[in-house]
Amino acid sequence: MITLEERIENSVTRIFKAVFPNTTNHYDTLFGGTAMHMMDEAAFICATRFSRKKVVTISTSQIDFTKAIPQGTIVELIARIEKVGNTSCVVRVEIYKEDMYNYDRELAVAGTFTFVAINDEKKPIKIIDNA
Repeated sequence: MITLEERIENSVTRIFKAVFPNTTNHYDTLFGGTAMHMMDEAAFICATRFSRKKVVTISTSQIDFTKAIPQGTIVELIARIEKVGNTSCVVRVEIYKEDMYNYDRELAVAGTFTFVAINDEKKPIKIIDNA
């Protein structure tokens, strides 16, 4: 049987994207709403890979935008299970920005998303069996 730690490690999710003009604001940096959308998607994939059940976002915690992400940047989203409850899990998502033409890389955005596992009637169920 797989351990909780192995399950968490196996569910780490990494997504790479390029920041194109259609995702930026009037300052030519990644629009905050777009960043949050990408983070929620990465968190959803991570929570689903972890639980292998239907999950829905029930809350987000503080999202810190510490660095602007300019157009023409590569971003990497890393989602990892941070906490496991009975019916829910908390996923931390970090966005790292990378310059396309050198090796500069730094953390730009971080936040947490809480998911609850649900059944077909949309009622909460155990997030993992035998936990």
